[in-house]
Amino acid sequence: MSPSPKDAELLAGARTWVEVESKTEDLEGLERLADMIGAEAAALGAEVEVIEGRDGFGPHVVTRYPAAKPSGNGGVLILSHYDTVHPRGTLAEFPFRMEGDTAWGPGIYDMKAGAYLAMRAAADAHAQGTLPQPVTQLFVSDEEVGSPTSRALIERLAEEARYVLVTEPAREGGQIVVARKGVFRYEAKAFGRPAHSGARHQDGRSAIAELCRLVIAFEALTDYASGTTCNVGLIGGGTGANVVPAQAWCEIDIRVENMAEAARIEAFVAAYTALNPDVRLEITGGLNRPPYERTPEIDALFDTAKGIAAEIGFELRGLKTGGGSDGNFTAPIRPTLDGLGVDGAGGHTLDEQIRISSLSERYALMKGMLERLP
Repeated sequence: MSPSPKDAELLAGARTWVEVESKTEDLEGLERLADMIGAEAAALGAEVEVIEGRDGFGPHVVTRYPAAKPSGNGGVLILSHYDTVHPRGTLAEFPFRMEGDTAWGPGIYDMKAGAYLAMRAAADAHAQGTLPQPVTQLFVSDEEVGSPTSRALIERLAEEARYVLVTEPAREGGQIVVARKGVFRYEAKAFGRPAHSGARHQDGRSAIAELCRLVIAFEALTDYASGTTCNVGLIGGGTGANVVPAQAWCEIDIRVENMAEAARIEAFVAAYTALNPDVRLEITGGLNRPPYERTPEIDALFDTAKGIAAEIGFELRGLKTGGGSDGNFTAPIRPTLDGLGVDGAGGHTLDEQIRISSLSERYALMKGMLERLP
């Protein structure tokens, strides 16, 4: 099965991005890909702004296309990221390849193919004079680690826009995302008192014992009925089996469905104290991404997308996911649809893949929305 001409064209463009390795910490790779994105967008008629990286992170790229006629509204923000989780050298082990209707490669699904096809959709609509309102596409370099240097920019551009479309990959056979859980990240540290575990055990105060009590208390926050989950995913401490441990630490991930539940979690953490008064606890962190809650405005935006998809020839369905994205930042500000990228599977793995025939489908969906959103 050979790809259609449009799918082949979009795949060839996405491949050039996939073959520039761009893990969040790889500044050289990020800068190289940012230069490519900026140059390609400029050649397609975009106004390009590159915002220099800071604090050890790469640059962010902003591309803008004006409306065909003055529209008087803020237009559409397309939100993309070009960093991946795959370290330099992954291409040698997991090179781009295609077979039938499937293409593989690091970052192709999350989210280089989706970011690329959205760029092409915006540029083509601009070239054809069919944009009723201005379109801005933001490519950030730090989404995979929580967007520490891009969040303020994301929120500012969302404030200036009327709608936000996020090119995170499609889910479970092409579904788009209409809601996401909020994400808390905490690090807990316990500081006890060391002692010889045999000769002077009574003099010690175990940081690990206190941290274990914390882990049990935090894991008990999980309540599937309300959608809240807590996972202590990393833990460590101590210096030896014969030493009462003076220090221990863990990292905690908590997901919540709404701001009311977020407030409950924040109150729990603020009130939590060590059971042993001789052990000091230090808990840092907080709400990394607010809940992306479904609203009537988001439902109306989804209905528009669903109608366009039906005209193209496929059924569009929406879902709520526990994963976070930059859409969590924009949904409280402007109506946001997420998961508008390409269909596939295997994100963050060495089996990352896309369905090639979904490239033209999702391109047409994005272009249709840019041309028809009021």
